[in-house]
Amino acid sequence: MSDDAEEESAFSHPAVAPDATASYGEHPDQVVDFYAPRGGDGRRAPLVVVLHGGAWRAPYDRQHVTPFADFLARRGFAVANVEYRRGSPVPHQGVEAPVAGRWPETFDDVAAAVDALPELVPLHLPQADLRRTVLTGHSAGGHLALWAAARHVLPADAPWRLPRPTPLRGVVALAPIVGFQRAAELDVCGGAPVQLLGGDGKFADRIPLADPAALLPTGIATTLVQGRTDTTVPYELAEEYADAAAKAGELVGCTLLEDVGHFPLIDPAADACAVVAEEIAQLAF
Repeated sequence: MSDDAEEESAFSHPAVAPDATASYGEHPDQVVDFYAPRGGDGRRAPLVVVLHGGAWRAPYDRQHVTPFADFLARRGFAVANVEYRRGSPVPHQGVEAPVAGRWPETFDDVAAAVDALPELVPLHLPQADLRRTVLTGHSAGGHLALWAAARHVLPADAPWRLPRPTPLRGVVALAPIVGFQRAAELDVCGGAPVQLLGGDGKFADRIPLADPAALLPTGIATTLVQGRTDTTVPYELAEEYADAAAKAGELVGCTLLEDVGHFPLIDPAADACAVVAEEIAQLAF
């Protein structure tokens, strides 16, 4: 199947309304949608925190991954689908709108959302077991999931640094945009990583604050899942991240799926989506 056909399939599912929504800030994009696990035996379920992709650009919000969130809920997970501020629709950095991401707001929001979950989840998703939390994200969201799990190894002066790791069972990053220098060389998503960090003049200086490949090792169980025929985010970025982790003394799983492109990983109709759920379950259960 071509990338266009895979994208059409992934985006063909109707949005699924959440069971609850809560704010973690005052901006309209600072919200989390909660999906309760379907069925189950009454015991609390692992919590999967979903960070959506879309190259950190404004037109792509959390709605396109609501079928994926619902798919995970039907697999017995409690799900938190996080929204965050994305690129401004106003052209700048010499780029046609929409620009990828906002600095520092995109990072502010992801950090604030993850930090707010211990307070929000008991109120809005009491079926969730916070002790079994897994972060996942697709594409740009895969980057954000890896970054959120690495905040304890940020430079000492970074505003998002934590004194200790966020309590997690692990991270499952789906076709993550990671390894920003290489991603920029490959012009991934039309230069999105450079735009996210504020343009060419800021890019190199901000990589140590924003690129998970510069924040290894983390000590948190991590698996990358990617399709070998992905033409949106080359799978070599995942391989290079796993190699960098190994050189830093950490084992990162890297599952490469044959004849799979970028979008089946979040498409409930695709076999690859079931593989993703299995990878999450291996960490969560």
